[in-house]
Amino acid sequence: MKKTLMLIGVLTSGLVLAGCADDHILHTHDGRTIVVEGKPQVDDDTGLITYKDIYGHEQQINRDQLTEMSTVNH
Repeated sequence: MKKTLMLIGVLTSGLVLAGCADDHILHTHDGRTIVVEGKPQVDDDTGLITYKDIYGHEQQINRDQLTEMSTVNH
């Protein structure tokens, strides 16, 4: 019984972490850190980056305002 519960717990933890594997972090010139759900979409024509914030709201930021964009390491 304990082995079954342990296996279920390990599999559930793995699925939770796998669901967050594509999250990104944006660092801005003014010192803000933005956690992004999923991969941001870059529009080369306008220079805008569209992303979903941690609350699920779609946001946009100008690429010139960013110093760094990186993935979240689990």
